[in-house]
Amino acid sequence: DVYKRQEQQKQKLGAEMERHKGFTLLEILVALLIMSLLAGIALQSYQHALMKSRRVEGRVALMALMQEQERHYSLHTTYFVFSADLPVVNTNGRKWFSGKTAQASFYELSAQACDDNGVRQCIQLIARPGTNKVNASYRDPLCGTLRLDSRGHMQADADGCW
Repeated sequence: DVYKRQEQQKQKLGAEMERHKGFTLLEILVALLIMSLLAGIALQSYQHALMKSRRVEGRVALMALMQEQERHYSLHTTYFVFSADLPVVNTNGRKWFSGKTAQASFYELSAQACDDNGVRQCIQLIARPGTNKVNASYRDPLCGTLRLDSRGHMQADADGCW
């Protein structure tokens, strides 16, 4: 009798388990919500890391260009001014973009005198993000334009960008 009752309970439980195979709509929605939140956090972290790496491209380009400026100064006792708007012959062969090609670059580079003293005293290098001459879709709303001058001043539109 006990054995028969146990078998009936097993059959009842088995029939109930068969009826409840799978997930309820609420369980699926909760799982989707959790996955969406995790994907959003991951995407935001990825975009932040990408922005920082592109900013590094601009800083590295400015530092390499400053080394060229200092070499030029040691030979000619003056710095050289250039921009993307000047013809190639007037840029002294210097790159006015931060990457390998202008289209693949995130910053447009230029050089100008720091102040009214002229280029014999000080040069300021400027890296402008996402202009129409480089990758125009790139924006850096936090740091914006990066600047480096021959006096060692590093500037950006926000702190912590250098």
